[in-house]
Amino acid sequence: MVVQSAGYHEIEHMADWELHVWAPNLSALFEQAARGMYALSGTHLQNGPRRMKFLNLSAADRESLLVIFLEELLFLGEQEHIGFDNYDDLRLSENRIELQIEGATILSQSKEIKAVTYHNLEIRETKQGYEVNIVFDV
Repeated sequence: MVVQSAGYHEIEHMADWELHVWAPNLSALFEQAARGMYALSGTHLQNGPRRMKFLNLSAADRESLLVIFLEELLFLGEQEHIGFDNYDDLRLSENRIELQIEGATILSQSKEIKAVTYHNLEIRETKQGYEVNIVFDV
């Protein structure tokens, strides 16, 4: 059996959605979390003009930083109707993330995510890298 070095999959959850994410390093973990969040919500982007944004976010710890990062993506989707599928030059420290993101107008979204929660949120180091379970309020 071949194990992917990075990825995500949905975990059954009573009322909300839970996503298990893993990656070889923290930068890839954040990227996979974003990709997984868009996959859970069934987000599809339009073909056509691409839009770029630069994000510079900080938080008290890396778990809070992950929530703030994903919430920013949700906010941009809600306010500007854009989703992102390219995460360039992602620089991550314990409490800061800087990156350029590229995406397009959201064509469709089958499910709405209201918020990213802190429920049991803990980024764990493993032999293969890092993993986290993220619960989304829907």
